[in-house]
Amino acid sequence: MGPWLRVLIGLLSLMCGYVSLTFGGGYGLGIMPILFLMGFNIREVVPAILLAHLTMGLLASLTHHRLRSADFRWGSEDAKLALVLGSCGSIGVLLAVLGQVSLPRTVTETYVSLMVLSVGLALLAGLRVKVFNTNFSWKKAILLSLLASFNKGLGGGGYGPLLTGGQVLSGVEERRAIAITCLSGATTCLVGFLAYLLATAWSSWGLAFSLTIGAALSAPLSAYTVRKANPRLLRMGMGFVITSLGIAMLIKLF
Repeated sequence: MGPWLRVLIGLLSLMCGYVSLTFGGGYGLGIMPILFLMGFNIREVVPAILLAHLTMGLLASLTHHRLRSADFRWGSEDAKLALVLGSCGSIGVLLAVLGQVSLPRTVTETYVSLMVLSVGLALLAGLRVKVFNTNFSWKKAILLSLLASFNKGLGGGGYGPLLTGGQVLSGVEERRAIAITCLSGATTCLVGFLAYLLATAWSSWGLAFSLTIGAALSAPLSAYTVRKANPRLLRMGMGFVITSLGIAMLIKLF
């Protein structure tokens, strides 16, 4: 890659990271389709996204803890939930890596395209549906973590929206849900990235570096705006953008 392309990818990563960390998801769903449409192979993009998401997740978790959006001291309720979700996510992402290296490329790309489109449509639909909180359930949290991490490992996205939304629907306060997703997502991404290194001949370090720098810069910026931003307006924008990207990916494939 040339230097200007590296800068462009870094800026795109910064923007997608800011949106993701501020509103609980959308980094992989935003950056992955863009890179795909730019001509990158999904199998080289996904590990790079996992490494970038790992970095920004750790930095954002630390900032959220310092700002008291969540309590990640050892033994706290937030730390316990993040640990359980991260552990289950490790299982899901390992299954996804196995699918990525064994399934035909067209199958995984079609699945990822449909996933991107469905999440975008769900975001748009959610703007018009009044949702009532239910009691927290460890079973539901674990199932959501497995599904979200499988999507993350296979296509680089889909973790945050599923896990943050699922926690909120289960009664977890929104700021806590965003912070917990950051920490559990970092664990999941670490396991997925190491699995790709062991199972494939991945070597796109230049792409990973550009994504990671942009993502890391977004972490402190987003943590400071979580309390002030209007989630509804940005979720609306995310819904339109992600839906458009999903449609564009399907058009390119077929």
